[in-house]
Amino acid sequence: MTSLCILTGYLGAGKTTLLKRIIENLDRKFAIIMNEFGEINVDAQIIQGKNINIAELTGGCVCCSLTGEFEEAIKELQEKYNPELIIVETTGVAEPDALVVDIESLDVKLDSVVTIVDGDALVRFPQIGRTGAVQIEMGDIIILNKTDLIDAKQRIDVKNAIRKYNQKAPILETDHCTIDINLLFGIDAEHRVQHIKHQHMEFESFVVPFPRPVSRDRMETFLRSLPEQIYRIKGFLDIEEEGSHLLNYVAGRWELELMEGEKNVVFIGINILGFKNKVISTIEKL
Repeated sequence: MTSLCILTGYLGAGKTTLLKRIIENLDRKFAIIMNEFGEINVDAQIIQGKNINIAELTGGCVCCSLTGEFEEAIKELQEKYNPELIIVETTGVAEPDALVVDIESLDVKLDSVVTIVDGDALVRFPQIGRTGAVQIEMGDIIILNKTDLIDAKQRIDVKNAIRKYNQKAPILETDHCTIDINLLFGIDAEHRVQHIKHQHMEFESFVVPFPRPVSRDRMETFLRSLPEQIYRIKGFLDIEEEGSHLLNYVAGRWELELMEGEKNVVFIGINILGFKNKVISTIEKL
């Protein structure tokens, strides 16, 4: 029977980084289901399916972008490729308990729920909302990522915060999700879905087009000025005299990486729609 692993975690915690390491290092016939290919930048021929777009990797492995019903996508994968392991990446604001319920009717065995926790973001924003709490509660393995950005005391504080929601799962400390991939699969954990009430954090998002090149210095000054409610930014823009870049912003930190893409940037955060007009106005002046 095909095993299935759920990979969950907050926005920007490191899910895409871990998926890249899985693709590079996992020595099994596997499939990955995610929301968008662009996250991993798959360099392979894309095959149009009924419920998934499929990119064939080496060794019979595939990376899939979900376009239809999740349950039908799983069946389609099994019929076409029969992988030993299917890894499902949830969105950053998704709660994995519902997904665990969904797969109970499928011909798969739930192998593990791997939860990535952003250590640095949890120090900056210690309040764990309902979504984050459920992600931690459901984790069979918890990867405490970005530990290079926090000190020893902060690590202890973060692990204590995690333990309030999950007493059993091993906590693996990493930076850039550098980990032995084989530690994550094959644990055959027992899963019980519990619906526990926590404070709910309402995420909002908006998209801003970047039709013309912007100054790197002005862009970085703008990023430093953002309110903490804007938690995540991702998208493409042109930097003057440098070309197209992928902007990746998480909790006050950012990277600009040379990469082509449609010049739009999405802003994600908690109750941020009130900032939209000011953000657009500022960007027009960059």
